[in-house]
Amino acid sequence: MVDYSETGLGKSTIYASDYDPALLQPITRSKARQQENSRELPFFGYDIWTAFEVSWLNTHGLPQVAIGEFTFPCTSRAIIESKSFKLYLNSFLQTVFQSKREVTNTLVTDLSSSCGSTVDVALYELAEYSALRSISEPKGVCLDERQVKIDTYHPDKTLLICDSKRIATEMFYSHLLKTNCPVTDQPDWASVYINYTGPAIDPDGLLKYIVSYREHQDFHEQCVEQIFADIILRCQPSVLSVNARYMRRGGLDINPFRSTSDTVPPNFRHVRQ
Repeated sequence: MVDYSETGLGKSTIYASDYDPALLQPITRSKARQQENSRELPFFGYDIWTAFEVSWLNTHGLPQVAIGEFTFPCTSRAIIESKSFKLYLNSFLQTVFQSKREVTNTLVTDLSSSCGSTVDVALYELAEYSALRSISEPKGVCLDERQVKIDTYHPDKTLLICDSKRIATEMFYSHLLKTNCPVTDQPDWASVYINYTGPAIDPDGLLKYIVSYREHQDFHEQCVEQIFADIILRCQPSVLSVNARYMRRGGLDINPFRSTSDTVPPNFRHVRQ
């Protein structure tokens, strides 16, 4: 188990309402990945965070609210510890900004400096976001109604079975992915979407594999990267993307996307988000 005792997770919290970028706590991706060098990666990808509790004061002292989307490249030096991100956003509450553009620029500067790579930031008015991110579901095959017997609740890549004689292009998804915070053991709920071209993946085995994460402790990003790596190892697809939509906690949801190609990840709003 990786030691994250230096973070604020699981500790008592003092909530600041005045702008303080020092609240951000980066965690190096190499530490979370438990490897020395995270530059040579077997995938491309991004982590898209959605913040539903963004607020500040305008020059008249009137509170402003927005929904924020933050896109972190998977090649960044660090991820931002999620509790510190929430505390940082809270520090905007009683701070006066000249405009939404100033807020956006401040977020870009602070987050990019903390994670070591350029972070894209978009702030949306509520009506604007509602029109842009309607609740939807990508086309694919849901695995959740399959009649399978489950007896494994820790990741087991041997559950992944492929037919090398049949090449398929498919998208499977499941709403049954559940993992746990590696520090507090709080449950993290997600839907996961797996799009591939390659030897046909047995859907029963894939569902068993997804459910096997139920008692696993790790951050969202590392869970998705392990799923990606296990499918590549066991099934050797020529094309693969793994996209997990985690449910929000404390006004933040995290949506890691890893792929064999450097493509823009699909960004949609899940019904549980």
